[in-house]
Amino acid sequence: MIATLNGLVDLVDAHIGTDIDVAGFARAHATTEYHLRRMFAALASMPLSEYVRRRRMTLAATELIATDDTLLDVAVRHGYGSVEAFGRAFRAVHRVSPSDVRTHGGPLRTQPVLRFRLSVEGSTPMHVTITDHPAIVLVGHAARIPLIYRGVNPHIRDHIASIPADEHARLKALGDTDPAGILAVTWGKEPDAPEGSPITYLHGVALRPVSAVPADLDAMTVDAGTWATFHSSGPFPDALQETWAATATEWFPSNPWRLRPGPTILRYLELTETHATSEIWMPVERERSMRPSD
Repeated sequence: MIATLNGLVDLVDAHIGTDIDVAGFARAHATTEYHLRRMFAALASMPLSEYVRRRRMTLAATELIATDDTLLDVAVRHGYGSVEAFGRAFRAVHRVSPSDVRTHGGPLRTQPVLRFRLSVEGSTPMHVTITDHPAIVLVGHAARIPLIYRGVNPHIRDHIASIPADEHARLKALGDTDPAGILAVTWGKEPDAPEGSPITYLHGVALRPVSAVPADLDAMTVDAGTWATFHSSGPFPDALQETWAATATEWFPSNPWRLRPGPTILRYLELTETHATSEIWMPVERERSMRPSD
């Protein structure tokens, strides 16, 4: 996966002014666009789309300073059909206009070429279980919230606080299959969505497909498939988020599995204001091995 991500970085610079066929690149490297974008975003701390934009504007700024090409020529070369669209993208990255850079030479916010390296880590074992699981229905109270990667998401906190105490007991009694207990489910996130993107959060339980769903609850059907379940225990929310990050930096690069589309399920085994023991359920599928001729 590390070599594949570096190959993707090279592809970005080689086709900086055109649409990049990420799906085709992923197929050629025996993985999926979904998994590739998820791993890129997790390891680079930015979506692939944002990295492409920053690289385009970094190279464009160099051309504005070093050449006499018109703004339109530079804009078209980097994939923009008008000076106006190019100018908006340029200002979003550099915080100054293209004409200011051409006149004064800066200031610029450049994006170096990324290089992914596999560091020697893993001294602390990751506790993970791989299981094939039948279809389930996730049932509970859903809300659309903005995605937040670090710290406690106040929108999730407020949503849970709005649910009456006796409703939590009803939900817990309703669940009749694994993962058992009250679940925190996130769904609908693009593989490399930036922070602030809207996602669906459901506070609920898992039911068998044949079980009756109360009319006043939201429901999400999840197909049968393979799941990787990661165990996490420690200060909340730091330990949980560190385990989440380690799945990308340590586990997936060294194991023959990749993420597949689907919800991420968090099952709390113990939770206080400062400590949590939990399971992170991620939908996965086995990586297809590359043949020497591929």
